[in-house]
Amino acid sequence: MKLLFLLLLLISLPSCQVFQRSADKTVNSAATITNTVSYKITQKITLENEGPLVPEKHNLWVALITNQSPYQEVVSREIQPANYIISTDEYGNQYAEFDLKEMEPGSSAEIVISYEVNINEITFDLMDCKGDLPNEYINPELHIESNNDQIVSLVEELSSKNQNVCEQVRTFYDYIGDNLVYTYNGDNWGAQAALGNMGADCTEFSSLLIALSRASDIPARYVEGLLYLDESDAVGARQEHAWVELFFPESGWTPVDPTLGRSTLTREQHFARYTPNHIVITKGRSPSTLRGASYWSHLYWPGDSTTIRVQDADWIITPQPNP
Repeated sequence: MKLLFLLLLLISLPSCQVFQRSADKTVNSAATITNTVSYKITQKITLENEGPLVPEKHNLWVALITNQSPYQEVVSREIQPANYIISTDEYGNQYAEFDLKEMEPGSSAEIVISYEVNINEITFDLMDCKGDLPNEYINPELHIESNNDQIVSLVEELSSKNQNVCEQVRTFYDYIGDNLVYTYNGDNWGAQAALGNMGADCTEFSSLLIALSRASDIPARYVEGLLYLDESDAVGARQEHAWVELFFPESGWTPVDPTLGRSTLTREQHFARYTPNHIVITKGRSPSTLRGASYWSHLYWPGDSTTIRVQDADWIITPQPNP
């Protein structure tokens, strides 16, 4: 019987490409870039065909780091090997798609994507947080159970009629920081599971904040990327990270990181502020191209023809002198 095998992976942008740089330091009247940090980022993925046959189909989709105004600017990127095509999903995320069906038994393939990226530090002014909100990113979806009775009940408990949008989200943010216990689980449980006793990592912290906000008709969306961690970081987190964007009146899409904000010592730093150790890769909770995975997806067929394994998938992030 022919089987369809689905695996997972990570990577970045086309062959050798240089991008025009922008000098704009003001995003809008409510957001200001206060600093910029540059990084060299390299992603390496190694696959091996353990035999015994060559598959009829074998494809790898790797999510790419792209320009994300106002957060980041890709100065250059190089993708090897050069036999790939660029595709875009329903959220606007870009992927390098590789056709690897020529892999012989016992052979391996290495994909290397290198970037130079500038990441902005941004502060958002929330003094005026009243006004209309767009009618998007407010519906429940997989892992964002904003119509769940437990989540709706919690929203009613936490909300006040006198709160504006920013104050309401801040109440949800503080609740999550005070009540969720961070435990890396490596799974994808979603918002409702975060209210249980199993513990939660960045995916649950972010999913719960989105679900509470959407249950209040406040647009919220999921962001997945990388977190540069140096030796001074005392906060428990991992390099592969997730956070949230909320749509606030006047400010527009505004970043919030409930995982890093769980400590009262760091809470102010991660609400309506963007610290320059965050690197965006994808937006959206479940992009179709990734087929339920994060960062990359890997497919070969028929599944009984051979065994292809991802032997290595690593990121190397190196800060550079300020641009």
